Amino acid sequence: QVQLVESGGGLVQSGGSLRLSCQASKSAFSQYAMSWYRQAPGKERELVASITSLGSTNYAESVKGRITISRVNAKNTVYLEMNALKPEDTAVYYCHARWAPANYWGQGTQVTVSS
Repeated sequence: QVQLVESGGGLVQSGGSLRLSCQASKSAFSQYAMSWYRQAPGKERELVASITSLGSTNYAESVKGRITISRVNAKNTVYLEMNALKPEDTAVYYCHARWAPANYWGQGTQVTVSS
């Protein structure tokens, strides 16, 4: 079982920045593919960014150039650096860990971008 604890969400003005963190409880963290998803009110959960165990990254088109995912395996932590935030980025952001067939979710952290 892996526990994921997100932090770093909050209220920010349009154009501002936030850095989300997700710390995992498992020492085998480096083996997990890590992702950030988000879910806005009334919408389905969507993938924001992902990073493999080898460090390859993937981003949703809507966030490319504004958001960066990274990981520090020594700290069992994955980060989501978000810049040039827009009101449409408002959502609950969830951390996800996958090492097939297992996968785990964090509890989510709220990000609100005011216009």
